[in-house]
Amino acid sequence: MLFISTCLGPPACAAVHTYLFVDGLEAVARSDSRMAGLGPRLLRPGGPLYPTDRPCKVDVAAQEQPEPGPDKLTIRIRLRDETVIWSDLMYPGLDGRPIEEVRFRLEQYLGEVDRAYAALRDDL
Repeated sequence: MLFISTCLGPPACAAVHTYLFVDGLEAVARSDSRMAGLGPRLLRPGGPLYPTDRPCKVDVAAQEQPEPGPDKLTIRIRLRDETVIWSDLMYPGLDGRPIEEVRFRLEQYLGEVDRAYAALRDDL
């Protein structure tokens, strides 16, 4: 299950950014603790998180402070029938084993992206 939350920036953080929770785990921080989820552009209607039949790579996070290593966190999103698939992941699950791919029901996924975008617009 996907749940999206946002941080509205100052005074809590330096900028507005997203949190992407997959089955209760925040995927960005668990993938790379140097990263922060990107801002509202991820959530806009028809934006990067909206799946298509053709797989696409989507930047979902970037480093807050320049450090050695990758400066962006990228996932692959595709739609297969009524299932949204995120792949090219690598973060530890609750049992410690790596999670490399997750699947969402299309209806729940789109509903959550739309809900998060509407909530963000209301807060800004």
